[in-house]
Amino acid sequence: MRFQFVLEPSDEGGYTGYVPALPGCISEGDTQTEALANIQEAIELYLEPIEEVLVPVGASIQEIDV
Repeated sequence: MRFQFVLEPSDEGGYTGYVPALPGCISEGDTQTEALANIQEAIELYLEPIEEVLVPVGASIQEIDV
């Protein structure tokens, strides 16, 4: 999957990155390289499947292609 992200200088120094297509997916880094690595990790964590412990007892997780 490919996502566009915005990387901009932070007022406090360093850089802040966010992914417009993934609300709340934000990360920071002291350098552009570090910020890029951090936003990539943030995207991966954002897209991780929900842990089964959060699924109510008796319910099941299913997938559907749309």
